[in-house]
Amino acid sequence: MTNYRLGYACINMTLGAQKPKVTTNRSMIKRTFQAKGLPYASELALQNVKDLRQILEWNLQNDITFFRMSSDIFPWASDYKLEDLPDFNEIEEILFDCGLFAEEHGMRLTTHPGPFNKLCSPNEQVVLNTIRDLEIHGKLMDLLCQPRTPKAKINIHVGGAYNDKPMALGNFCRNFARLSDAVRSRLTVENDDKESLYSTQELYDGIFKKIGIPIVHDYHHHHFCTGGLSQLDAVELALSTWGDVRPVVHYSQSRSVEHNDPKIRANAHSDSYWTPINTFGLEMDVMLECKHKELGLFKMRELMSETNCLAAK
Repeated sequence: MTNYRLGYACINMTLGAQKPKVTTNRSMIKRTFQAKGLPYASELALQNVKDLRQILEWNLQNDITFFRMSSDIFPWASDYKLEDLPDFNEIEEILFDCGLFAEEHGMRLTTHPGPFNKLCSPNEQVVLNTIRDLEIHGKLMDLLCQPRTPKAKINIHVGGAYNDKPMALGNFCRNFARLSDAVRSRLTVENDDKESLYSTQELYDGIFKKIGIPIVHDYHHHHFCTGGLSQLDAVELALSTWGDVRPVVHYSQSRSVEHNDPKIRANAHSDSYWTPINTFGLEMDVMLECKHKELGLFKMRELMSETNCLAAK
């Protein structure tokens, strides 16, 4: 019995290569939304949630019980109430069924709203837009009947430093209080991949100690923003913030190293993997963020299996 579980994010490349392809990322440009309106947004959302069920079934068949859902299930969701979608009743039924399926099979479902979410911003409109987007994610989790705990995490970054980290961290904590329980109860925060932003240590001191939300430690980001901690120390610090909920970490490797190309940013995510993650014997769920999605997960399984075999000899 391993003390870790591997997951992948948003897109299933195997199912996406089928015809018709299976995906939860159907969207449209703003002009199309303005022309076709709610009926078309509803049509796309309905197909997205139907395909979510297919992806979960495929995951189960391949012994994958940790999955990050796409943030594009509802196209242009910030422009309407989900309940106003013509197909909402059917969408609601399918999402309830997806959540029941996940619960029956011990699956963990999470989300990672995009980088435009900045609870720390000094600009009120940016904060309002962030709250709106996060509430959509909270509503999705509720429709899936997911627990209002970080088990069903809604993970974000602080969002910026604005040359004043104490101000930005303070804004984040104050604006956290403006969120509904559907979001607050699930929100987590992740360390960054730039020295000018936030290390796991800074998140612990500036956010966890103030509002108590868990820290998602990203191994790859840590190489570029250590906060003076070793990888092990940072992992242990982040894991200590999760209470009785199984912690989540993120893992990728450098695309620059993978392709032996110094022109590629060192902090860019790799396509796949060539070394196994070191879990340090700690209990965690590992969200793999390589570009090859579930194929990268299969590769990581091989690497971890080889490591375990060598350790057993």
